[in-house]
Amino acid sequence: MANFLNNILFIFERLNWLSVLDILLVTFIFFLLMYSLRDTQAMVLLRGVIFLVVALVLLTTLVELPAFSWLIQSTLPALLLAIPVIFAPEIRRALERLGRAGTFVPATNKTPYEETQKVIHAVVEAAARLSARQHGALIVLQRMDSLDQYIETGVQMRAQVTPELLLQIFFPDTPLHDGAVIIADGRVVAAACVMPLSASGVLNKTPERQMGLRHRAALGISEVSDAVSVVVSEQSGSISISHAGRMIRRIEPERLENILAAFFRPDVTTPQRIWLQRYFPYLFKKKDE
Repeated sequence: MANFLNNILFIFERLNWLSVLDILLVTFIFFLLMYSLRDTQAMVLLRGVIFLVVALVLLTTLVELPAFSWLIQSTLPALLLAIPVIFAPEIRRALERLGRAGTFVPATNKTPYEETQKVIHAVVEAAARLSARQHGALIVLQRMDSLDQYIETGVQMRAQVTPELLLQIFFPDTPLHDGAVIIADGRVVAAACVMPLSASGVLNKTPERQMGLRHRAALGISEVSDAVSVVVSEQSGSISISHAGRMIRRIEPERLENILAAFFRPDVTTPQRIWLQRYFPYLFKKKDE
């Protein structure tokens, strides 16, 4: 114990501002890693990897096992090369977030707020009527992040947003009912768009576990962008809304309209706050909701 305390004191005596900066940088990297893997299946894998590494280190240092230590040292480089393969989806998602972070002053919505209110009202009315008929639907509303790469996967429309148009698109067995409708700049820009599926474990934690591809697609697009997704379940007719990798289920049309109005109200805050809200939405969750 005395030697241990002497070693601790020796370490603190050698600390300077560069050492503190070095420790903070490493801590920040681990924080970003854990933040990127939150609520994903990779978190379980990461815990398993950490437990295995700690167990192997303790086993090779506390017990004299030359052959086993040689085997671990020989296979360790191969295990390090396997990590990028195991965590490939999470690494890709983190790089996408980093790429979006390059825009420090995001583009703002140029649509007049009165026009935006009409769009929100049309989406809410369509969702209520689709819910009553139990017609499945996925409506994605673009905010600051561009969705051009997903718009290209669908059928271009550039049409006015009306409840009747959305009802017709999502009518069962019509050519455009599969996929998502993307609304941007106050227009239905495309239908039957292919959305990325969520890799998180949020849906698996729900008691029903009845949510299918539409809900996974709604979560997926909210994980890779700041878009807001409205989902109508084909089985139960319930309405859900997804943003920033989180989903609120079984909401009434009145509440849906209030939430959408809060997301698209004119933002008079500074560009720095907008940037923080895009990439760290939980800092502003209580205030905005």
